[in-house]
Amino acid sequence: MDINYIGENLLPGQIGQFFVILAFGAALLSSVAYFFAAKQPEITSWKTIARIGFWVNMISVVIIGSILFYVIYNHLFEYHYAYAHSSKSLPTHYIISSFWEGQEGSFSLWMFWQCVLSVVLIATAKSWESPVMTFVMLCQAFLASMLIGVEVLGTRIGSSPFILLRDAMNWPILSDPNYLSMIQDGRGLNPLLQNYWMVIHPPTLFLGFASMIVPFAFAGAGLWQRRYAAWIAPGLPWALFAVMILGAGIIMGSFWAYEALNFGGFWAWDPVENVSIIPWFTLIAAVHVMIAFKNSGHAYFTATFLALISFVLVIYASYLTRSGILGETSVHSFTSLGMSGQLIIFNAVFFAVMVGLLIWRRKELPTTQKEEDIYSREFWLFIGALVLTVACIQIIATTSIPVFNAIFGTKVAPPIDPIPHYNKWQGAFAVVIMLVTGFTQFLKYKRSDSKKFWFTTLLMLGITLLLSAAIIYITKVYTNVMYILITFGAVFCIIANGRVLWDSFKGKWRLAGSAVSHIGFGLLLIGALVAAATSEVISLNNSGYIAVAGFDQIEKPGENLFLTQDEPVQMGDYRLTYIGDSISAPNVFYKIKYENIDEETGKVKDEFMFMPFAQNNPQMGGLVGTPSTKHHITHDIYTLITAAASETFNNEVKQGEEKSGFEDYDEPATYEVNLGDTLRYRNGFFIIENINRDAKIENIPKGENDIVFGLQIRVVASDGKGFKAEPLFLIKDGNAFDFHKDVNEQGLRFRFSNIKPQADKLEIMVYQKPLPEKKWVVFKAIKFPYINFFWCGTIVMTIGFLMAIYRRWKDNRSLRAA
Repeated sequence: MDINYIGENLLPGQIGQFFVILAFGAALLSSVAYFFAAKQPEITSWKTIARIGFWVNMISVVIIGSILFYVIYNHLFEYHYAYAHSSKSLPTHYIISSFWEGQEGSFSLWMFWQCVLSVVLIATAKSWESPVMTFVMLCQAFLASMLIGVEVLGTRIGSSPFILLRDAMNWPILSDPNYLSMIQDGRGLNPLLQNYWMVIHPPTLFLGFASMIVPFAFAGAGLWQRRYAAWIAPGLPWALFAVMILGAGIIMGSFWAYEALNFGGFWAWDPVENVSIIPWFTLIAAVHVMIAFKNSGHAYFTATFLALISFVLVIYASYLTRSGILGETSVHSFTSLGMSGQLIIFNAVFFAVMVGLLIWRRKELPTTQKEEDIYSREFWLFIGALVLTVACIQIIATTSIPVFNAIFGTKVAPPIDPIPHYNKWQGAFAVVIMLVTGFTQFLKYKRSDSKKFWFTTLLMLGITLLLSAAIIYITKVYTNVMYILITFGAVFCIIANGRVLWDSFKGKWRLAGSAVSHIGFGLLLIGALVAAATSEVISLNNSGYIAVAGFDQIEKPGENLFLTQDEPVQMGDYRLTYIGDSISAPNVFYKIKYENIDEETGKVKDEFMFMPFAQNNPQMGGLVGTPSTKHHITHDIYTLITAAASETFNNEVKQGEEKSGFEDYDEPATYEVNLGDTLRYRNGFFIIENINRDAKIENIPKGENDIVFGLQIRVVASDGKGFKAEPLFLIKDGNAFDFHKDVNEQGLRFRFSNIKPQADKLEIMVYQKPLPEKKWVVFKAIKFPYINFFWCGTIVMTIGFLMAIYRRWKDNRSLRAA
């Protein structure tokens, strides 16, 4: 029996689903028509049909995106996508972010960018339009199939963004005709994604992914049409554009990680990070080999292979992040929506196209009989590309361990600590790449003067040695040999390319783009290295204890400080004061004032306010903090809330339960101590002074074999007042008992809970009463020295890519005019 559901707005979903199917059909039609247009260029009707199919696809994609945003923005929670990824409390810019939080929205974004790029291709590709667009629209058809969400012969194809909540979920309330009245709000956006970088990072990243199809399409078209060398010139600006955009998207992701994630850094070698950087590296390698081929005729196969494999790796990255296979090794991969099979087919088809074209044309590929000279630029460009490729193999092999386990039934464990694992390999590759990037600038294509090369190289190496020694000394990265080598390599890259840039000011402007991008990458590498190697936790807690129940299960107490509202605490050079908080649902913003006090005058030299925020999200395990960062010229200070008053342990006794006498205290801290030890508590410190072997217990007679010890403790409060406490430990009839002692003025309770003669330790338990009324926070602060090199390098590198793209575009325009 059909149920008449109350309040559902079904029309947007019905329209959206119609255009999803239309987008798929139009993309498939366009790809097929472009295929025949490329095979039979004399029949112009094929190209006309192909263009009509493209425009229908583009209009459909725009409508799909518009309707999906309408559904999210208007909180139509009858649709699963709106319910799962948004909520009424989200501001508009986070509503935009929720559009691409889910797989369906991100595929829609990818399709949109391919449409935009296709418009440019159709307008500029000229004779390349038909073969190139064949591949682009084939990719578009695969992407559209991910959104269909229909069953064919018992197999579900794709996941529709317009599926209804009652069709997606199996909740009992969804059988109620008035279920919408019971759903007050959606689940909301993941707190970690509620950051302004997530408004711009995913669109940039997906534009990078979308642009990777174009070099693939030009390389594939060159093989297919037997225009082997001709595709390099039009394909190179597109490859540079893809490298620039994907690189910018990846680095925006590191900005997001730095400002929003709570691991205290900008790169963690998470599998999702890895799979985005792998195709970036391979396309960078492709660009350099394409330039080498363009100037010398060498390494055609390598240039073509790298351009093709880069997009295949983008699809593989999509499989890894969207199939759910990385669920146990990545902190931010998508869960599976049943599209694993489709993604494998998507990957297999483009991989088969690549392999098929290379095998089909293998006997006709351009080759040069003359071997490359070791003193030629093309030789070392090839070596650099080879090193980049090997670096990618190392990353992809480790990242793909879950895939290998699934295929072969093995149980190989990924690295327990991925950061040092990847750093030791990628650091070595980075040194080689930086050195090659440097001295290659002193070589010419085909043949260089060896004496002039060695003179210039040795001179630059000498200057590099002095500068890198100064940098290593100032930044104090001399504790690790690999850090020293990477610094040397990056400085050499900057110096060598700086010389080329200087020459460009004297008229050799054509090399300026590559020099600037290489300098930017060198700065980026130095910034990343120094910040990661010298970052330090400055919120040190000598007591190693935080008076919050269960805190040591989620954080290191020794790296966190406890702040009570309006009570200053000294942290290194800074005096910190927790001022209070403000609420902007669902987030709470905590105001922490930093003051740098001059020791001699007592005046404030520097003062600023941090406002890290957090939200209580039970689905993510409780408090989820978002850092606040203060940027200085030489360093950043990064502050993250790790616990707050709203997270205190609930010690209320349930009705009917007997009181134990400890309900008014927080969970205890347990210490193993020796005489003379000093330990901190919330409002001061206490000293383990002595053991009283003649202690007595009132109302308990001491037997002949009984032993009673008293632990004499002196408590010193922050105002200088002192207190005494002597908890007791009794051994009676072979059983151990302890008797606590309170210091009521400080809200303390001490238990002398055990004696461990083998370890020569005494065990005590310290209880503290929760702070009355006043709010408190626990926070971690990290200092990142010289991280501005990282951000400056990013900007400089992007500018260099723009200059190189402009140069290649201008060269192509001149060729067409000639």
